[in-house]
Amino acid sequence: MTVRQPDDCSQAHSGEAGRRARLRLEGDPPSPYEERYGFSRVVTAGPFVMVGGTTSITPDGMIIGATPYEQAVEILGKLVHELGRAGVSVADVVSTRVYVTDISRGDEVARAHGDVFAEHRPLMTMVEVSALIDPRMLVEIEAVAYTG
Repeated sequence: MTVRQPDDCSQAHSGEAGRRARLRLEGDPPSPYEERYGFSRVVTAGPFVMVGGTTSITPDGMIIGATPYEQAVEILGKLVHELGRAGVSVADVVSTRVYVTDISRGDEVARAHGDVFAEHRPLMTMVEVSALIDPRMLVEIEAVAYTG
């Protein structure tokens, strides 16, 4: 697990007098884009844990899953793993954002989402986008957890 150097972030909105460390983690495993494009997979800021856009790509560029459902299952497994690395679980997730390249197949993705989140029911936004970073990708998911 690679932990990037923590940043200090002011807690001005919370009224806390002190400062709290911000943690930035690369994916485990990382996508082939993280270092090249300069982003973290997981960032913690105060009581929030954010998992950035996650797809079913492997470190060597393979896409796992041929259907939106199969890709969503893989992605959600990655999200659960990344949340755990930050010390939270699906029960702490308050919001997810789902990007699909074909909204007519959104039910497949929603079914996979429900398999993971039905008991906890976070907010969910699903939108169709014209394309993702790799044309083989059909789904990308982000999550925000709250630990306060």
